Amino acid sequence: MAPKTLAVVAGVGPGTGASIARRFGKEYSVIVLSRNPENYTSVVEEINSSGGQAIGISTDVSDQNSVNSAFDQIAKQFPGSPLAAAIFNPGGGLVRKPFLELTETDFALALDSQAKGAFYFAQRALPLLLQARESSVHPPSLIFTGATASVRGSPNFAAFAAGKFALRALAQSLAREFGPQGVHVSHAIIDGIIDIPRTKQWVLEHEDAKLSPDAIADSYWYLHTQPRTTFAFELDLRPYIEKW
Repeated sequence: MAPKTLAVVAGVGPGTGASIARRFGKEYSVIVLSRNPENYTSVVEEINSSGGQAIGISTDVSDQNSVNSAFDQIAKQFPGSPLAAAIFNPGGGLVRKPFLELTETDFALALDSQAKGAFYFAQRALPLLLQARESSVHPPSLIFTGATASVRGSPNFAAFAAGKFALRALAQSLAREFGPQGVHVSHAIIDGIIDIPRTKQWVLEHEDAKLSPDAIADSYWYLHTQPRTTFAFELDLRPYIEKW
């Protein structure tokens, strides 16, 4: 039996990350990474109970040793399995404070969870994606989750914007370097409130004013399945009523 094709999703909670894992889990064996196992246990069980295959690995993406350990574990558990997709989706570093109240720890947290985390993740994922070019049905893909703060620094979001700007710059550089080598690197700007458990209590004027995490996951799958003739680097995703 041929080794199963893999997708790795870093940053899995009860919202967007879980939806991405479910969508990619329809086609691939999925490895989900999150610092807290409580964030991925339910989605792993759901995928496995529905006939798919998923495992969770407790991983702190801001810690290089933790990321290396996770990828070493993947290689050990799935020997010879090609990596078709790697999605970087951690939500850490969202510090909301007036600039003069920011601490060095606040600023470092944003950079570590976004820029450094993406660096560690990409360095381990890209060699595997390059190896999968011949065996993958779709172009091997590295997708980064951005935010409004990726392109616009707002008051009280200096630290988070710095981390997200850096993440976008990294994604752009990697797209230009690895796109010509057949790996699709892309960045998704998620602009608006995502409809996840912790935002359910936020009642907005329109019932569909929040981003659907399942729709975000479908957009990521769309990016992954694009042929080499039409690689998109960036998608802007927002509710129809969102100001921008």
